[in-house]
Parts: sequence; C-alpha cells; structure tokens
Amino acid sequence: MIRSLSTHSFLYSTVIFPLGRTTLLPSKVCKVYSFLHLGNWVRARIPVRTRAVSALMSSKSGMEQVLAENEVQQVRLLDSVNDDHGGVIVELSESMDSKVFASMLKASLALWRSQGKRGVWIKVPIELVNLVEAAVKEGFWFHHAEPKYLMLAFWIPEGAHALPANASHRVGVGAFVMNKKREVLVVQEKSGIFRGTGVWKFPTGVVDEGEDICAAAMREVKEETAIDTEFVEVLAFRQSHKSFFDKSDLFFVCMLRPLSFDIEKQESEIEDAQWMPWDEYVAQPFVQKHELMKHLVGICKAKEDEAYFGFSPVPITSRISDEKSYLYVNDRDLKGSKVRMSQTA
Repeated sequence: MIRSLSTHSFLYSTVIFPLGRTTLLPSKVCKVYSFLHLGNWVRARIPVRTRAVSALMSSKSGMEQVLAENEVQQVRLLDSVNDDHGGVIVELSESMDSKVFASMLKASLALWRSQGKRGVWIKVPIELVNLVEAAVKEGFWFHHAEPKYLMLAFWIPEGAHALPANASHRVGVGAFVMNKKREVLVVQEKSGIFRGTGVWKFPTGVVDEGEDICAAAMREVKEETAIDTEFVEVLAFRQSHKSFFDKSDLFFVCMLRPLSFDIEKQESEIEDAQWMPWDEYVAQPFVQKHELMKHLVGICKAKEDEAYFGFSPVPITSRISDEKSYLYVNDRDLKGSKVRMSQTA
C-alpha cells in the first residue's frame, strides 16, 4: 500500500516553510510526519539528532536541503493487522533492500505511535534475515525464534513493556505400560544421560508442538517399541527449572494399556526394549536411590492395586477456538460426587 507522507523539520527557533506556515518549535528537534490515512491527515513526531540539523542550518546549502525535505514524498508503510491487545502484527514476505525497509519501518512506527498503538510484532522469515539489523537499530528485540522465522518485538509507550514473555516450559511424557503378567514395558537408550548405564526406564519423550499429552505418550511408546496402546490417565506430573536451555520443564507420567505385545525396538534411539517383571524393575539401584523414581513406583503400584486414581482426558472446546482440547480430571471422584449430589437432591 502506498500512502502520501509530507515531512517538515522543526528546529529550536521559528522556521518558515515553503508552504507559508510559520511554526514555533517545542524544546527538542523533531521531524513531523503528516499521513494521509483512511482519508484523514494524521501528524506524528519523530526525534532527530540536533547536531546534524544544526550543521545543516548553518549554511545556505544546508538550509536548502532542509527545505527540500518538505516536499511531498511517496513512502510505503508496512502492512499490518491489529492484535487483541492494542498492538499490531507485521508478517514480512517481500524481499527488499534493508535501507528501504528501514524507511518503511520508521514511517510505520510514526503512524502507530500517533494511533496510540502499544506492542509491535514483526515476523521475519529466515530468507529475509537481512532486514533484522535495521529493526534492531530502531529498538526491536528478539522475542523468540523458530526453524523458519524470527519474531521481533517493540514497545511504543514509555516505561516497561507489558508484552508476554517467550514460551517458558518444555513438556515431556513418560509412559507406564503394564501387561496382565505384571510386566512393565521398559527401554535402554542409545544416547542421553542413561547411555551405557544399564538402566531400564519407561519410554519417554517430548510433546510436539500442537500435540496433546495423551497422543504424545502413545506416539512415544509406538516409536520406541512398536507397541500399540490405549491412553488411560495422567498419574502425576513434575515441574522443574533450569532444564533444557535454561527453560522450565513439565513432565507428565501417564498410564497406558497395551493393545499389542510384540516389541520392535527403534534402531535409531533404543539400545534394547523388553517386558520386565515389575519386581525386577523396582529392584534396580537407580530406582531405589532416585527420590522421584521411588515416588513414581509407589504411585504406579497403588494404581495397579486400584488404590489410586489419576486424571483422565475429557474432550472440550473453548470460547477462543473450536479446536478440540482436553481437560484432565479425576473421573472416578467426579462421578462419585455427581451420584452423591443426585441422592441428596
């Protein structure tokens, strides 16, 4: 989109412009932009360096240069959409020279500032990385990065910004799978902290972006052992900090019911896999010495003895999105509560 932009230089003293207007300056040097936006002229000020302007004004040629700036220029503004919090979002897709981008960004910031906008988000695809430096020079910072893009952020109002921080947690799952022989599905890994230790552990992994916890647990078991499972419930979860790249970590221990029994280990990641008798698994020194593992063993045993109930997934939708999500609840106690309520009604 092309929008007309006229520029006027304001100095410490009175300046007479070619348009015949005489303007007395505020207490600092700035450049005022007049935007023709949606049929209305909008004025916005951008500070400029006093020393540079004073040097220009000290000579006739410098004065001519300043006056020349008052001529109407054609300046492109960055395409943007409003977000839900009084800010704007820009998704770059067009290749351009970094100087052209810098000019567009300055003009756009002036307009957004005049409109009272707050946060500015610029999504820079990896192929337009040449534009990042120009944005950083304007005060943008790195908010987060993904394999295909970098997200830059800027806060227009004075004072501390109120933009949300980058994602702070990584989510992992561990799968407790026991057959009717009271054998638990365990693996030995080819890499990581357990490599070469001889420790047998539950299948574990990281939840992918957009993946549900229940789906991630079943996927990890299938990938590492080729065992098909049915998700039962979340038994417990642990939160820790300063984990992967200093992020916090949420680890969900899930119970799954096996639907198949023939193991085929994942060659790329798994050294070995087997159905191990429960008592042998518990007797491992690692399990006996590790506080977290002792807690998990107690929970899993209580679950098998039907003395413990975790959280089952209930599909729901929200006001924000029609996408299906899950609410994890203690289904047994919830049903019992409903029965008691109906009996007292």
